Amino acid sequence: MGQLKASVVVVTPFQQNCTLLWDDETKRGVVVDPGGDVPLIEQAIEQAGIEIDAIWITHAHIDHVGGATELKRKLGVDIIGPHLADKELCEGIEKQAEMFGLPGRYQNLAPDRWLEEGETVSIGEHDFDVLHCPGHAPGHVVFVNRAANFAHVGDVLFAGSIGRTDLPGGDHETLIASIRDKLLPLGDEVQFICGHGPPSSIGRERQTNPFLT
Repeated sequence: MGQLKASVVVVTPFQQNCTLLWDDETKRGVVVDPGGDVPLIEQAIEQAGIEIDAIWITHAHIDHVGGATELKRKLGVDIIGPHLADKELCEGIEKQAEMFGLPGRYQNLAPDRWLEEGETVSIGEHDFDVLHCPGHAPGHVVFVNRAANFAHVGDVLFAGSIGRTDLPGGDHETLIASIRDKLLPLGDEVQFICGHGPPSSIGRERQTNPFLT
């Protein structure tokens, strides 16, 4: 088994972290949250010299899924995630686009597989536990690779901040509970990539994040 590698492509005016995750031996991987700017994502895949087996989605806000349907069509792979609780958001991507003044540019999302807490998704032999972490979005999921002490937390937790809860389906108390009950117990040594901004670790956020201290 090779090493797990990650590369972030910042896309769209939302400055969203589209993430490539792959095994450096097999050169096979996934795209997490292709928010848009699909040619940029394709370029990054080519530069990394990898084959993409699936698209993983943390949650169905437009800045995370705007490019998913187009990328699926181009790569011929399945869209996996988020949790079924985001079904309404998935079916309302075109409405979200209109709300942000981007009509006609994005398509509604039809995942090939919904994810549940306790399921596992894999990149070759690298297994990721799926955690359901609502609060920012009802069906938000987090991907945790315990062997590498690594997680992709989407918009649940950021370096020095937490996900917004003023968008449809958001709830501050629920989000704090997701962080407290699901993310903090992962352990201080777990490094994470989030949906926007720089990476961090559970330990650093536990000690310094103003929303958690």
